[in-house]
Amino acid sequence: MLSPKKVKYRKQMKGNTSGTAWRGSDVSFGDFGLQALAPGRITSRQIEAARMAIQRHCKRAGKLFIRVFPDKPISKKPAETRMGHGKGNPEEWVAVVLPGRVMYELHGVPMEMAKEAFRLAAHKLPIDCKFLVRGDLS
Repeated sequence: MLSPKKVKYRKQMKGNTSGTAWRGSDVSFGDFGLQALAPGRITSRQIEAARMAIQRHCKRAGKLFIRVFPDKPISKKPAETRMGHGKGNPEEWVAVVLPGRVMYELHGVPMEMAKEAFRLAAHKLPIDCKFLVRGDLS
């Protein structure tokens, strides 16, 4: 699963997920893309599960581009722990996704195959997604 090799700080604050994504909102590398329609956090496990669903459906044809990376640590306190005693330890890594962000791109496969692959991948993700075609202004 994806995680950064090294980070400056072990723990981060929650931050906010308001607004829309300006960066990474176009299909840049492939012919088709999967775009987020809602804000949220995507864990490294969910990114990997969606990647596997896409690769499995395409039978590893074409090229897949993953345009999100989980670089934010999420800490959790142990179960049945009383309040206080500081912040919990980092447990998982997430990518913060804003509406409009293109998360996956595919190149070199037919449109029907890409559409079905992204539909399967969207079921693995916790946010609503939309299928995009490069150069389509919709």
